[in-house]
Amino acid sequence: MTKFDQVQSFILSGGSSSRMGADKALLELAGQPLLLRAARLLDPLVASVTVIGDPARCAPLGLAVVPDDVPGLGPLGGIATALRISRMPWNLVVACDLPYLTAAWLEFLISRALASRADVLLPESERGPEPLCAMYHARCAPVISAALEHGVRKVTDGLAGLMIETLPHEEWKAFDSDGCLFKNMNSPADFAEARARLES
Repeated sequence: MTKFDQVQSFILSGGSSSRMGADKALLELAGQPLLLRAARLLDPLVASVTVIGDPARCAPLGLAVVPDDVPGLGPLGGIATALRISRMPWNLVVACDLPYLTAAWLEFLISRALASRADVLLPESERGPEPLCAMYHARCAPVISAALEHGVRKVTDGLAGLMIETLPHEEWKAFDSDGCLFKNMNSPADFAEARARLES
């Protein structure tokens, strides 16, 4: 496995978890809170891993945590905070509720971004763009901040005007043999499915 010392990673954990009925970042899979599981997956690949979220909620896990600059702006606000504090040109941003991500996939994604001249390397699944497991260059920061100031909240709308390289499913399907790579954990049923798949 390659360690990319020129890349930082950020885990977004600011969601309300309203459909789950519990804080999904702290739900355990195979004995690990989901947030800690994500951090341990990312740590061998990047220079640093930082959680964007509530320090009081996340810090007891022993992780570096930075609160959203402006709470309540959704994932786009979390990305803006991550890019503001980043000290690296490229940044891997992932949501905390993607339990099926793999090191092999993330290594491929990072490698592709480092070879790209784009501002964003954006995977596309059958459901559409996947901006919460994507690579963002530091150049994105002012554009995303301006979008937030104009009331934009949808992540893909906040990327308007940036140079985006998409990564179609055909190019990464080898990393997604069971079709779950970007399946997130929003509901108790999703949690039960993840436990059945990952704890067997």
